[in-house]
Amino acid sequence: MSTYPTILDTQPEAANEPGHGREGSFGPTLVPPARPLASVSTLNPEQPLARPEETVTVGVPPVRTIVVDRAPVPVAPPAARESIRLSSAPGPERLTLEQVSVSYGPKQAVNSVSLPIHQGEVLALIGPSGCGKTTLLRTLNRLTELTPSSARSGRVLIDGEDVDGMPDTRLRARVAMVFQQPNPFPMSIFDNVAFALREQSRKRPNRRALEPQVIDALKRAALYDEVCDDLSRPALRLSGGQQQRLCIARAIALRPEVLLLDEPCSALDPISTGVIEDLIHELRRDLAVVIVTHNLAQARRVADKVAFMYMGDLIEYGTTQQVFEEPRATRTRDYVQGAFG
Repeated sequence: MSTYPTILDTQPEAANEPGHGREGSFGPTLVPPARPLASVSTLNPEQPLARPEETVTVGVPPVRTIVVDRAPVPVAPPAARESIRLSSAPGPERLTLEQVSVSYGPKQAVNSVSLPIHQGEVLALIGPSGCGKTTLLRTLNRLTELTPSSARSGRVLIDGEDVDGMPDTRLRARVAMVFQQPNPFPMSIFDNVAFALREQSRKRPNRRALEPQVIDALKRAALYDEVCDDLSRPALRLSGGQQQRLCIARAIALRPEVLLLDEPCSALDPISTGVIEDLIHELRRDLAVVIVTHNLAQARRVADKVAFMYMGDLIEYGTTQQVFEEPRATRTRDYVQGAFG
């Protein structure tokens, strides 16, 4: 009858010395020397490394902690956010879409969409890629007409006035737009914000005349405190989040009625995204905001109304709570629950 080797040894330090192996049916058994458990950071650097035949047990490394400069602010639950939205009644209807359709050659991108857009509200356009969200957004200030193959039908009204009868520069001063990637001009912070003010003036005002408006726009964009020490600094030296807020300051310097945001946080880190979202809540007090976003969590956080689009059609429009929690259309429910995207 075979006898299996026994691991127990009363003198483990000598067990691995030559001639001290324990004989069994499977040959000599090496017993590892007893060593105290320790994290890698506490090992003596002068201690010789273990021989290849030894088995060294190393303890769990110490837990590293992250120190933040302020306490985290929890996100309010959906019901609380909705009660805040309902407590602030929307203002006048700034933009009105009446049976708007857009095509690029033979391809229909937007199919007969009708929507109201109110001051004091954030409207989020959601839907899978290629559903017509950005095309619809760019139609609101006639940017789609810059594409030679585009064609549009239906009407877009701003304060009851058809945008087709307005000069494009005047329209885009009233319906400003911020794009997905920050695009500051290669000039100073001051001159970036002052650019639109100078372009809209009959006489080219000097820096002193423009300074109050530039500072006001930077403050409204929550950027002034970070750059006030040197407004002559090149804008391209700012961080990505600061550059995006500078673009927002440039867009709102002319006091538009509507601000269009085309995925403004997609290229930003979470901290910069939170700053932009807080800024959107502040800006909605004075103007209407329309945002295109693929981030459904962001749409729930910032939007008062949500429009879900699919294959160019407006499938559903309603309050944020209704669209996300009680959608009327099956396709809307499938999308917000992650069945497709």
